[in-house]
Formats: sequence, structure tokens, C-alpha cells
Amino acid sequence: MGSARVIPILSVAASGRPPRQALRRWAQAGFFVLFVLAPVFNLLRFDLVAGHAWLLGFEWHAGLEDFSRGGIDAPGVVLRVIGRVLLPILGVGALLIWVAWRWGRLYCGWLCPHFSVVETINACMRRATGRPSLWESRPLPPREPDGTPVHYGRAWWLVTVPLAVGFAFVWAVVLLTYLLPPFQVYGHLLAGTPTRNEFIFIGAGTLVLSAEFLFARHLFCRYACAVGLFQSLAWMGNRAAMVVGFTRDRAADCASCYSACDHVCPMRLKPRNIKRAMFTCTQCAQCVSACETTQRDNPQGPLLRWVSDAAARDNEAAFQAPKQERKIP
Repeated sequence: MGSARVIPILSVAASGRPPRQALRRWAQAGFFVLFVLAPVFNLLRFDLVAGHAWLLGFEWHAGLEDFSRGGIDAPGVVLRVIGRVLLPILGVGALLIWVAWRWGRLYCGWLCPHFSVVETINACMRRATGRPSLWESRPLPPREPDGTPVHYGRAWWLVTVPLAVGFAFVWAVVLLTYLLPPFQVYGHLLAGTPTRNEFIFIGAGTLVLSAEFLFARHLFCRYACAVGLFQSLAWMGNRAAMVVGFTRDRAADCASCYSACDHVCPMRLKPRNIKRAMFTCTQCAQCVSACETTQRDNPQGPLLRWVSDAAARDNEAAFQAPKQERKIP
């Protein structure tokens, strides 16, 4: 077995968010902007009007037009569909699965535009109710890991609900631009003259997404997102994959904390648990950052950290009871 490998942990900044979390927020913001603007610049979309896709500014045809004109035969069109449609999709999927197999659901925690909405609304709902989700059993302690007080008030509902509906509207419009010409969609909206189908799509999308953002944000990520599910399955299949490790023999140091790592998790997981119980962990590292903050005066450092390879195996083994040796009579 190779030497244990521990992922280096960035130090906590003197004030403000730890550098790791600041970097993650910038990555999320950048990817959200890309998600919104990709159809506008024809970076990625499928145009139902033109009948073909756009990729990186170029038209992307499957070759069906040549088949309809008699230019190629049936085997030829099958090969084109495989080469131009299936293989690129499988390639992107394979890359995503490989990243997840090695490092977990990094896409979810660091890039996914849905997860950034989850975290934003969680923060607002916590201000409104003391709980990041309506399904949370009890309010969270009214303070941040660094001791900053958090003031709760029902007035925050005036921010939470419009924000959820606003995000839902943006998502509905953006999703439509992946299917119809973006300038057509935005032009109709600015003129206040959307077509009947555009109005139905945006209206229904806003309604459904508003309900999801208000009532089932992290539940969707945990139980309904296919992209997240396949990443989790790949991650669970690699015992050496990067995972949040817990220094179990120093568990007594947690007595000076208020379970900050549990409270900051957007997926409502228990980071000090075994990997199986962390199946839907998004590797956002908020628990690691919270532990760094609460243990900043501890000379032994935080109890939570990213680990991989042999250290990841050892971390999981620490939660397992030792096997009894079988004695032969």
C-alpha cells in the first residue's frame, strides 16, 4: 500500500470567506454565466427551428439531411449518427464519470448552476426560518462557524420567495434558448409579445421550478438528479477516491464545537459519517472550511480534511469494527 496522501488544506483568511470557498464561489458564478450565455453565442444548443445543433459557434449536423436527399445510404447515416452524436455524448459522459470516480461530485459542488441556486436559497431561507430547508427538523444555531451572529426574521420571506421565483424564471427562459433561437426568445420577451408556445413553456417552467426551488432543492440533488446519481455511483466504486476524512481519534476535540460541519452542509449530510452515508456529497468542502474555522486555535489543526488514495481507505477502515480472527479447534 502506498503512503497516505492528504489533500492540502488552504488556511483560513484573516477575515471573510476562506480562500477555497471564495474560489468555489467564483467558479460557480463563472459557470452560471456560461450556462446563460452559451446559447446566445452558439456555444452549445439544439435549434428546433433550424433542425440542427450548434457547438462552439459551428453548425453541428447529424447527417440526416444527406440521407433524406439520397446522398448516403442507411448504413452511412447510422455511422454518422454514431460518430457525430453518440460518441461525443459518450465522451463527455465518460470524462464526467472519470472525474467523479477520482474526486467525487466536483461538478455538482463547484460548477452546477442548480446547486448554486440551492445554496443561495438555503441561505435566505435560513434567515427567514432559522432552517435552510422547510423539512429541517429544528432551527440551526444563530451563528456562523467564525462566531458571526445570524439574525432570523420573517421579513426575509420577502427576499426568499421572489428570489426563488426569479431564479425559476431565468432558468425557464435560458432552457428555452437552448431549443429556440436566443435572440428570438429574448426579443419577444423584451417586446412583451412571446408566442403561445413560448409563453406556455416559460410559464410552466417557472411554476415547476419555483416549487422545486422552494420545497425540494437539495432533495432533487439527492434523489432525482441523474447526473448526480451516476457521479455518486462512480465515486462509491473507488475506495481511493477523494473524500472528506475525519480524524476519529481526536473526536473529543469536537466537544468545543457546535457541530458546525453538520450545519453548513447544503445537502444536509453528516460529514463525520462513513462514506456510504455521504453518498450524495458534492465535495463543496463547506464542512472542511467550517472545521478549519472552529478549530483555528487548535494546534493540531482541523479534524476534517480532504484525503485520497491510502488515506481515504484508512479513513473508511477507521469506522469499521475489527474483524474477529477465526480460531481453528
